[in-house]
Amino acid sequence: MKDLCIKTTTGTETVLGEATIEDFGSRLHGELIRPGDEGYEDARQLWNGMIDRKPALIVRATSPTDVAAAVNLARENDLLLAVRGGGHNVAGTAMAERALVLDLSAMKEIEVDPERCTARAGAGVTIGELDEETQKHGLATPMGVVSQTGIAGLTLNGGIGYLRRKHGLSSDNLLSAEVVRREAVS
Repeated sequence: MKDLCIKTTTGTETVLGEATIEDFGSRLHGELIRPGDEGYEDARQLWNGMIDRKPALIVRATSPTDVAAAVNLARENDLLLAVRGGGHNVAGTAMAERALVLDLSAMKEIEVDPERCTARAGAGVTIGELDEETQKHGLATPMGVVSQTGIAGLTLNGGIGYLRRKHGLSSDNLLSAEVVRREAVS
């Protein structure tokens, strides 16, 4: 590895040293992907093929611990951070040039409780994946209209779907969320 130029929240660039990157990567359960690494080109692709951005680092998180680590790295170094859930975002804000991308697409856990008519799903789950699991129990979830859309971004933005007139938006049906907070600064 070598030092890495990466964009800050002010649009300037800063350098992350090799030791910082290696230490950060060693604490992840998921993957840390850099330009030139195997899988980098696939990891930076979005549903909208017109978006062609090359991030400096991609963290493919597999746990809330990975998410917190990426958020803290961004905060501690004033790094521009983009968050990718399902990768459907038409505007392409899930991928940023020379930034740190927090990719949640590997967080695919889904648990359906047919008795309570509830589901618990990871931030990387898509509408199609959630539909597949809930339909096994004769249930439907008020979600969007494109199966490849990630449920996290959709829900955080309201979530307009076919069932909205009868059951409301996706956000209206959210019972709880696990929020990853940054560590307190002392």
